[in-house]
Amino acid sequence: MPAATYRNVQTASWIPVDREASITAGYRVMPFPEQWRDAILALCNAGLEPDAEPWRMVPTRRLEQVLQAFAPDVLVMPRPFHDRGDEPACWLYVAEDVPDPLPPNVLTPLLNRWLGELRPEREHRELLRSVRAQLAADPPAWEPVRRELLTGGFTDGGTAAPQAHQFTLTTDWLARRILALGPYPYDAGSLHFRAMPRGPKDKGAELVSQPLSYEPGKPAGTWWFSVVLNITLHTVPFDPLPRFHLHWSIRRWATRVGAKSGRLHLPYGSRTTVLLRPRVPVLPGVPLSERFAVAQLERRFDKETGAFADGWADGGPARLLADIAFGEPFPDADAILTDPEDWLRRDARAGIVYRTAMGSHQVKAGLMSNQVSQLTEWAQQAIPEQLRPAPRLTHTALAGTKPLNAPPGSVKKDEKEQEDARRTAERRAAVAHAIEALRDVPDSLPVLEARLLWQTAEMRGTAVAALAERLGLKGDGGTPDEDAHRNATPVDPVVLEWQAPELTVRLCCYRPVRDDAFALTDGLAIPEGARRTRDVVTAAVHTRRTETAEWLRQDCRGAAPALALVEIDRPEDFETRDHDPKFALRLGCADAGFVTQFMAVPKQVKGYNTVGNQHHRALMAWDDGLRQLGARVHPEHRLEEGLPEGMRYAAVWMVRKNRTTRTRWAADVPVAVLVTPNAPGSGLARVQGWDPDADDGAGAWVPYPAMLLKLTRLAEVRPLVPAPRGAEDAQQAGGRRRSWRADREEQRRVAEEWLQKVRASLRREPTLLFVDAQNARSHWTWLQDGRTAPDRIRDGHAEARRLDADLRLLRVRSSTNRETPQWWGVNPKEGANGLPSHLWLPERDGSGRVFYSTTPKPVQFKSSAVEADKLAPRPIRMGKRKGQPTIDTGEVGWMPALLEVAVLGCHEEDGDDPQALALTAHLLRQPPDYPEALALPMPLHLAGLGQQYVLPTRGQEDAPAADPDPAKYLAPGLEEEPEAREGGDEDEQLLLFEESFQE
Repeated sequence: MPAATYRNVQTASWIPVDREASITAGYRVMPFPEQWRDAILALCNAGLEPDAEPWRMVPTRRLEQVLQAFAPDVLVMPRPFHDRGDEPACWLYVAEDVPDPLPPNVLTPLLNRWLGELRPEREHRELLRSVRAQLAADPPAWEPVRRELLTGGFTDGGTAAPQAHQFTLTTDWLARRILALGPYPYDAGSLHFRAMPRGPKDKGAELVSQPLSYEPGKPAGTWWFSVVLNITLHTVPFDPLPRFHLHWSIRRWATRVGAKSGRLHLPYGSRTTVLLRPRVPVLPGVPLSERFAVAQLERRFDKETGAFADGWADGGPARLLADIAFGEPFPDADAILTDPEDWLRRDARAGIVYRTAMGSHQVKAGLMSNQVSQLTEWAQQAIPEQLRPAPRLTHTALAGTKPLNAPPGSVKKDEKEQEDARRTAERRAAVAHAIEALRDVPDSLPVLEARLLWQTAEMRGTAVAALAERLGLKGDGGTPDEDAHRNATPVDPVVLEWQAPELTVRLCCYRPVRDDAFALTDGLAIPEGARRTRDVVTAAVHTRRTETAEWLRQDCRGAAPALALVEIDRPEDFETRDHDPKFALRLGCADAGFVTQFMAVPKQVKGYNTVGNQHHRALMAWDDGLRQLGARVHPEHRLEEGLPEGMRYAAVWMVRKNRTTRTRWAADVPVAVLVTPNAPGSGLARVQGWDPDADDGAGAWVPYPAMLLKLTRLAEVRPLVPAPRGAEDAQQAGGRRRSWRADREEQRRVAEEWLQKVRASLRREPTLLFVDAQNARSHWTWLQDGRTAPDRIRDGHAEARRLDADLRLLRVRSSTNRETPQWWGVNPKEGANGLPSHLWLPERDGSGRVFYSTTPKPVQFKSSAVEADKLAPRPIRMGKRKGQPTIDTGEVGWMPALLEVAVLGCHEEDGDDPQALALTAHLLRQPPDYPEALALPMPLHLAGLGQQYVLPTRGQEDAPAADPDPAKYLAPGLEEEPEAREGGDEDEQLLLFEESFQE
């Protein structure tokens, strides 16, 4: 059967029929605690030190945990960042047709316990009794309200501005309409969905099906999973209509216990979610909810016993309800952890959400395009008359989907040798061009200086052969005998050298052994028996960094920057992941003037084999290493109109410098990259990075590897100064609190001042500036949907102004946080809906400034059939087993992300075509020298790679920390289920939701 030719794609999203569409619904609401009585806030601030920042809001996290576990029908709203009208913000919402989930006989003892935990100190008992008495005399009560669920406002840029409550209430209302459809039927059964409770950090609504079993055969046993639907509210730049994204995924359940421990393993450092389904009403006078309830388990370190212990987080949500008689006991954590499958089988009484740190799972993540389209078509029966499916997208007609110099999709056998030689010469020319850019005064052929730090002779030979193959080098470089290799040092290395028409290649080889004492690639020297805290790990990293730099500086050959290829064990091979020396080696090599790339020691153990593919891995390692030197084959577009002549490409990326803690907000450092193409048809480009300290502090563009090396000075690898004890627990009202607002505003000010200098350097030549919405909008607020406007810019406190004459501004946004919808190609004939790649634009509606980019599946997911079915057997479409039944529950369901490309600013009056600019971004995701498409356009990809040189390791036994914004390499793969619904203090919640509400 020939492959379908796709003209359209459809997204899993709904939009209002017009701007005036309106839906209202009735609710009962309760305000935030500080609005009940001034005395509650006074209780929080009692006894604060004079220089401590006072509490302006009452901490409510413990109460919210109780509500999600015992009153899941209560919708808990996030705190608004600022007032939105005359009416005060409401904290709790309950649909008007739901029975009271918090009657007085439940609410009064709950509040009494909660107030006691807020201020347990003896000196505040009298004030505590007074506050309790005031609440007992006049307890908080529900108030009836009606809320608009669809109509909202508009920004100055013409973008929809939903009301704050709509992000939770409207999505929940739509979810309840889908629940009213009843079960979803499929060939082998039906899905019965239940709604999840919504807390202040939960975005949108969520429906989860009953647990489904999967038996891949002996000895694998039975594995469990559910289908999940998330509904979230979003906006699109310059579009007056909001949109609702439907996102389907697989949630896997953890049911395997350890052979020795007899318990399910809980990862340390963050919390693990448990879904609960009581059999009878739990709270007196409150009917059983149809929603799942939620609680969290955690693995914690007991300082008194010196051992780890598993249990409910924060002592469990039942602790605040100790004065209430339950209809059935709250589940025992030990009972669930010792027999998780039995609890899941029993009508989903309790289900532990699987996390990748728990080991492998036979059910694989993800759904494929055809099944997503089927599920969405079923849910669409619930769409109200005020909404309609988003219009289809059609592909651009300006050019094809690939760059002009992209490798051919297929090569005839008799032409393969010629094509391989062409690509090799192309790479070699790119390397020579990059090395040339590093020299101040070119006077001879450029010299590629590289180092091979090897551990095994097998991988050493493979790496040398791979370098020669990749660059088309003739001969063996003068390989000496094995003794010479064994005795080589940085002072006296084995030197291999090749001469090519464009450059000289010099490779120095030696083992990473220091003074015959130990290998620098050994695990970090963490004291035996010591807790692996942040301070302990960073001290070990700092030591290994210093040792590596001192050792490598003995190698004085060539000029920096140079490339070091390091053979190292994988993280799993060290005593713990904290012992992995990779980051320390990267920093030490950088201090000595080397960018680094790592390749794994070839091993063949159970479930892991890198012996057979070591040549391929060596080729990829050299490719990645040479790219860090700035060697790139630039994708050529075929556009003759709509773009300024000689356009350059710049990108800004916020590199995470450290991690969020309870007393410090993570700091980000801006990074900029500039790509200047050579003459059309050459495939060459100069890659530079911004150095803010160059030119006596005025800033200047420097070679790309020089920028990477300078970034290492930002890495925090010295022991940290402990925070004051009073600042360690943000939940304790009497503790001293550090103001994250001041940190955030200072970061924004510094970032925008930096941005002004970068922008000034881009004048006089036409430049397309790329930014990533999710990465940069917290620091450069102009990028937020709620603030941006067409063809204008603001990068400081001044008012927005007209975009500079030589500048174009393009923002991309990925599927992170479900900000772009799922999608599928609409098969024009009968058959499965697939995954075409192209640049797409709306058939109708839209602003003419927003486009969508899709790329092909990576080679590792080529076997993921678009018609794959996780729920029921299907006939195999082709091959020797054509027509035979198969089921895809154990196969990865991988769908390329839909990348939003928004042209925020250009000069249409001067001939700019927004579609041509967007197509350029699409083509820049497909550099000819990469085996697969990139998640982001190449300039952003290059800027994001700086993250590898900055973010330090954290101790495995430290408190949970927020994940860094990752530098994105290949197109996004699987969307794993959320690992935990982590709590956090109210200040953190404010920052997290500020962007959501502004968006």
